[in-house]
Amino acid sequence: MNHWIVAPIVLPAILAPFIIMVLRYHLDLQRIFSVAGVVGLLGIALTITAQASGGDIQVYELGDWPAPFGIVLVLDRMSAMMVLLTALLALPIVLYAIGSGWDDRGKHFHALFHFQLMGVCGAFLTGDAFNLFVFFEVLLIASYGLMTHGGGAVRLKAGVQYVTYNLLGSTLFLFALGTIYGVTGTLNMADLAIRVAEIPPEDTALLRVGAVLLLLVFCIKAAVLPLHFWLPASYANAPLPVAALFAIMTKVGAYSILRVYTLVFGPDVAVTDGLIGDWLQPAALLTLAVGAIGILGTQHIARMVAFCAIASMGTLLIAISLFDETATAAALYYVYHSTLATALMFLVADLVMQRQGGAIEPKPPMAQSGLISSLFFVGAIAMAGMPPLSGFIGKLLVLDAARDAPDANAVWAVILIGSFVTIVGLARAGTLIFWKSHDAKIDTRSEHEDSEEDEPPSAPEPQPALAFTSVFGAVFGLVLLTLFAGPALEYTRKTAEQLFTPYQYITAVMGREE
Repeated sequence: MNHWIVAPIVLPAILAPFIIMVLRYHLDLQRIFSVAGVVGLLGIALTITAQASGGDIQVYELGDWPAPFGIVLVLDRMSAMMVLLTALLALPIVLYAIGSGWDDRGKHFHALFHFQLMGVCGAFLTGDAFNLFVFFEVLLIASYGLMTHGGGAVRLKAGVQYVTYNLLGSTLFLFALGTIYGVTGTLNMADLAIRVAEIPPEDTALLRVGAVLLLLVFCIKAAVLPLHFWLPASYANAPLPVAALFAIMTKVGAYSILRVYTLVFGPDVAVTDGLIGDWLQPAALLTLAVGAIGILGTQHIARMVAFCAIASMGTLLIAISLFDETATAAALYYVYHSTLATALMFLVADLVMQRQGGAIEPKPPMAQSGLISSLFFVGAIAMAGMPPLSGFIGKLLVLDAARDAPDANAVWAVILIGSFVTIVGLARAGTLIFWKSHDAKIDTRSEHEDSEEDEPPSAPEPQPALAFTSVFGAVFGLVLLTLFAGPALEYTRKTAEQLFTPYQYITAVMGREE
């Protein structure tokens, strides 16, 4: 077996407890091992992506127990590209946390960070629905600790809200898995695909209930309207480097929708016929609309970026809801763009909040104002989908994929109007924060945003050069995604083709006889 497949899970799973048990009183050593672990994860991710690029689907059987009896990890193009995205995102964030001193404001930041990476990578690689739930819980438990890192009453309140809503999602997840297991007798996704296809249409009522519950769970994770209510306060009140890492968590929900509803409940399965298009697409359109309105209306920079995350998820899920190869290829390209752009905006928002608080209003000029305003400008262009960055390419691909859809006019209208409103909202925020500066000191807490916890302006970062370098790393990632859009689109096209040919996945996991 190819042991590289399990390495993205094993590496952080070993490193996190090592940091807690051996290095807990040595912050410098924690930082060294944490960065080394992320660099190692990036090397592993590049290796497995190269292995998957040829189109072969590889299976890792833990304990040498074959599916469906044993736990299996599956490496295909989509799982490889998502693990690579996780590693690419983690590197600038851990460097920023070190450079800004965020990792020294609470306990066990680096250990929780790597437990989070373990859960995310495991969710992308698992071939079993129950273990998808297990890895969901691993990343959520780590995120609970990261949410409240640094303390504070408002942050703790937001963390409790975050825990409550996600525990509700976890409960629904168990109900869905229990229902599906009761009907099919398995939770291995490849085996589920076989069993679901064999069930007569007249006996699928309970199975459809399980499929709908599962979609609701994934939509909670992806912050789809009206299940998005947990995200704005949670992300806005979390430490913003943590919120930048959380940009990948909503993508776990989107990934799960693509994986389960192309493999198990695919377009040819009668039990879920019309489920994605009829329900998910209107919800995605509303998600984009609400996210854009939130960007325009909020008075706090962290909350504004949280609404940017919601709007980008709306665009992504519109593409997924079209449910064909062309739209899925566009969605996979947009996954990379939206994750990097959202993380960039959260890091820039943290730079602003460290210097003058988070309220969007005229204030005295901040230190490094010109550099930070330039980074904000680049992030705003990326989030709004304006040329020349990858957001423009991504939205253009989604619009082109929707051209022949039944609701093409609605999709085009919502995406274009939403982009315009996003531009106006981000331009308004940039003008108030960076251009309309006053000589007089102004209260940094907006009366309209009393629910948000501003970080008070503090002393310069312990290593400001490292913090800025990590932010420029996210910018560099967006530039590379733009310059190499051709090869990236070719990879996503082949990935979408592989997703909509589930026979290859089933054959690799279950064997040719099945």
